Order: sequence, then structure tokens, then C-alpha cells
Amino acid sequence: MTKTGEYTRIALLGSTGSIGMQTLDVVRAWPERLKVTALAAGRNTERIEAQVREFSPRLVCMWEEAAAEDLRVRVADTGTRVVSGMEGLLEIAAMEDADILLNAVVGMIGIRPTLAAIEAGKDIALANKETLVTAGHLIVPAVQKAGVKLLPVDSEHSAIFQCLNGEPRERLSRILLTCSGGAFRGKKKEELAGMTAEDALRHPNWSMGAKITVDSASLVNKGLEVIEAKWLFDVDVDDIEVVVQPQSIIHSMVEFADGSVMAQLAAPDMRLPIQYALFYPDRVPLDIPKLDFRTLSEIRFAQPDTDTFRGLPLAYEAAHAGGSMPTVFNAANEEAVGLFLRGKITFPAIYEAIEGAMRAHSVIAAPSLEEVLGAEEEARVYVRNGFGFQRGV
Repeated sequence: MTKTGEYTRIALLGSTGSIGMQTLDVVRAWPERLKVTALAAGRNTERIEAQVREFSPRLVCMWEEAAAEDLRVRVADTGTRVVSGMEGLLEIAAMEDADILLNAVVGMIGIRPTLAAIEAGKDIALANKETLVTAGHLIVPAVQKAGVKLLPVDSEHSAIFQCLNGEPRERLSRILLTCSGGAFRGKKKEELAGMTAEDALRHPNWSMGAKITVDSASLVNKGLEVIEAKWLFDVDVDDIEVVVQPQSIIHSMVEFADGSVMAQLAAPDMRLPIQYALFYPDRVPLDIPKLDFRTLSEIRFAQPDTDTFRGLPLAYEAAHAGGSMPTVFNAANEEAVGLFLRGKITFPAIYEAIEGAMRAHSVIAAPSLEEVLGAEEEARVYVRNGFGFQRGV
């Protein structure tokens, strides 16, 4: 990673979300090593104003122009310039005074800034799984061509990355991707229809944004991580096995040809994979609870209930179909989760929306970026038209 002086300069997309705020916690802990030069967010001007005043970035992007106008007034007394929309995100991605782009936005808006940052020669710390799920066939070759690093920020993919570090990749047998099971672990199919958004947001272990927390409950999030792991580690999806580990102590494991299994263990705290990506290949101290193996009496495992939580088998189906199908899987889920969070559909209807959109789609084998975005819109329109207010709750 190219650095200027003592600092690693960070452009942070999604700074007001859960991952973004925890990234800034890491920056606060290492002011002599990390410097924020750009921030981007959606519409939370009050929160990002406080971030501007604390971290003094050169450039800030708000997704909504109205929010950008509000922020310009709020920070007029600072040296920070405010831009908006996709053009603003692309300007941040290509700016000279940033060494690494940490992409923590939610959704497919993360694809184009990631590609622009790669083309500008910047390392990528990726917390936006949609980028690889829908455009891995574009991102991975771009990374290889530019010779930059692609560093995973998801706890599971960071764990796999750490376990594979220094190991002969051709001796990898399978990836064991761990899963907490989410807020509804143990519930049966007939119980899910009565679950509300409030119920889904009660994750037992992790502090995450609303959309990802719902995805965790449906196992869609784990399905997205399977597809992401395929691209990150160049493995077949059938060599990725999901294992439920309810305590979220083992973050993932890898098995090698000789039967050896390596696991990465730690307390469930997203600051660990964030910090690891920002300092890679170094490791620096982090103030989180340490595991006490004298009192840790057991680590439990279980198989995921894929009959009840159909997000995972639908993800494998999308991965096997390939091409534009993972985009449809992702976009239909995003649209359906939005409806669920607004109380417009039941929790099981999320699966109906995804499956229906996939059945209606004709796969494009090697989609261009424009075709990826077209498949996204097709899936969203399908869900809006078939799963909106008419279906009720």
C-alpha cells in the first residue's frame, strides 16, 4: 500500500453506517498512522457534519443532492468541499490523496466507485459484498490488471484471508464459512410469517445495519458471502460449506488437502477485520475483549436449516447459474427487504420475491456493467410490481 509520510490515507464510503462508524473508531485509535481524506454518505447530514469537524476530510460526497446542499451550509466554515451523487463518489474514488478506498456502502452503488479506485491504482478494503456478488467477473480481472490489493472487511472473509495467508492456495480443499444463524435461528417455517422487522433486528451477537441484520436472519447474507468468497478466493461454490457457529467466536475456517483445518477466532467485533485490512500485512493492538479459553467451556456447531431459511439454497442456485443471476438474487432481496422493513410484506415473502425474480430472468452469461445494472433494475421492478402494497402483510 502506498503511503505518504507516516499516514495511510483513507477514502471512506458509507461513513455514517455501522461499518463506517466503526472504521472511524479505528482511525481515532491510530491518529499517528491513519488519516481520513474523504467521506461519503447518503443523507445523514447531522452525523457527517460531526465527522467533517472531527476528521477534516478534503472531500465529502452525499448521495442525495438536497443533503449535499444542506451539508455545504453546515460546513461552510471548514475547508471541506461537498459533492453529490455518483459523480461525487467517482471523484472520491479517483482522488490522488487517498491510498485505500474502504467501501462500506450498502447496495450496488458500490460497484462503479470500486472499479474507478482500482483503475486509479488504489487498494480496496471491501465491506460492500454486492460489488463482488454482482460484478466479481469485472472486479477481479481489474484488480489483477492494476496490481492492487483487494482486502476483505467482512469478518468471515477476513478470517479466511488470514487462514490462507502464506499457505499454498492449490492445497486448499474447502472453505468452512461460519454463520451465527441470525435472530431467527431455531425457528420453524410456520413461525416466520409472524416475525416483524423489530424481531429480525435483534441479532444476538453483532451490531450491524438494518438491511444486513435482516439478511442475517434470512440467511441471504450468508448466501451473498458464499458468492463473494468464490470471487475473493478463486474457489468453486461447491467447495464452500456453511456451518452454523452460534457464538460467533470462530469467524471462518479453511481445510487443506492433508485434512488440517485452520480457524480464526476472536470476540465478535467488526473493528478487528476493519483494522486488519487498514494495516495489512501488519497487526497492531486493538482494545477488544480477549477470548479466555479457561472459561470457554464449548464451541458449538450445527447445520443450517435450508428448508426453513431458503436464502442460502437460493444463493447457491444463483451462483451455479452464474452470469447475471447473482445480480437478480441480490437486487430482488434488497427490494424485498426494504418492503419488509416498512411492514409491507411478511418475512417469508422475501424468499418468494427472490425466487420469483430468478425464475422470471433469462441469464446473461458474461454481462457488461450496463447489463449488470439492467438486470438489477429488472429484478427491482419485478418485486415492486408483484410484492408491493397489493400483497399486504
